[in-house]
Amino acid sequence: MNKDRVEGNWLQFKGKLKEQWGKLTDDDLDVIAGKRDQLLGKLQERHGITLEEAEKQVTAWREKNPTNFFERY
Repeated sequence: MNKDRVEGNWLQFKGKLKEQWGKLTDDDLDVIAGKRDQLLGKLQERHGITLEEAEKQVTAWREKNPTNFFERY
């Protein structure tokens, strides 16, 4: 998969993440850029939750959403 396609997919995916976790900023999402560990860290920081809770939320969210962005890229 080429870089432009990955970047385009990430832009679409960012919107879904903001819908779920509204406290994430555009800057946060630019830092995350498809990296699961970065997402978990930002969720902890912005939402004041533990790593375990962030993992639980991301896992539950992924089960409800057909896109597995963090596994594909």
